[in-house]
Amino acid sequence: MAMTALPSRWPAVRGALLALTAAVLFGISTPLVQRWGLGVGAFTTAALLYAGAALAGALLRRRVEREARVLRSDIPRLLAMAAAGAVIGPVALAWGLQRTSGTSASLMLTLEALFTAILAWRLYRETMDRRVWAAMLLLLAGGAVLILDQSRDSGARLLGLLAVLVATAAWGLDNTLSRPLAERDPGQVVVVKAVVGAAATSCLAFAFGEPLPGAYAALALFVVGATGYGLSLRFYLLAQRAFGAARTGSVFAFAPFIGAALAVALGDHSASWMMAVGAALMLAGVILHLAESHSHEHQHDAQEHEHAHVHDDGHHGHYHDEVPEGAHSHRHRHEPQRHAHPHVPDAHHLHHH
Repeated sequence: MAMTALPSRWPAVRGALLALTAAVLFGISTPLVQRWGLGVGAFTTAALLYAGAALAGALLRRRVEREARVLRSDIPRLLAMAAAGAVIGPVALAWGLQRTSGTSASLMLTLEALFTAILAWRLYRETMDRRVWAAMLLLLAGGAVLILDQSRDSGARLLGLLAVLVATAAWGLDNTLSRPLAERDPGQVVVVKAVVGAAATSCLAFAFGEPLPGAYAALALFVVGATGYGLSLRFYLLAQRAFGAARTGSVFAFAPFIGAALAVALGDHSASWMMAVGAALMLAGVILHLAESHSHEHQHDAQEHEHAHVHDDGHHGHYHDEVPEGAHSHRHRHEPQRHAHPHVPDAHHLHHH
């Protein structure tokens, strides 16, 4: 039986705005990490970034009746996320940024969307039609052009860019692993991931004998971590909740262009015609992916789970003695129903095609 209230005609708008906010915050962080991380060890840089992220996550936690709590069964996934996204990713990025240009490094981060989309397709069966595959190929082509551009200058620049590529793969894995946790309190997810990442990279910095940074650089990296990694991750998780991992990754792919523009504004003069071609290919891929539209009749099977929700979205018609105002969280059951409306691969639309 179809519900009378159906989701908006544009279900991706809220998710896109959340992902774009995350992209802006993360995008401006990349050239700032390059500037303030100059001369600071890669492990130390990562530790400071995620120490800031941990504080942001702690300040952004929601009350238990508003968001679902992280469960003990989530810990192995959170540890894997921390290893990929809070250790390998930031360490590789920090190392690479000291050996390549901020503009090319920012643009290379666009490939994070490619890794995220492919992994989301393989692991969660998120829909990938011809338009999306074409978008992914454009992103890949743009990344290849950037690598060719950096290889013309020096081997060190190429190694730096390849390290950034490793960071994009690590964050792509992190994004995909975080998809099942999108229904949990994002503040709590950020805290656990960031604390584990900061502790691990601090131990590695001590083990490798990295010197302590100056107070000014340490404070700057801490603040960049709080906004570009902590607050950004919160918005990213909320976007994944709204419209899935692959599409969140695509909108988030605007972050590198924001970072590249800031790098140029801060004095990076490494831009070339090949870099412009690579950027154009990547931007075309992002826009093509966002132009996707998906609607058909589909079946919802019975489902019971817990997450933050409202009662006017066409999927949450269960009974309350007194319906809470706004978003609230509790365990609830969905009865089977069949209907048609525009949708994206959120927690309620992971059906087969």
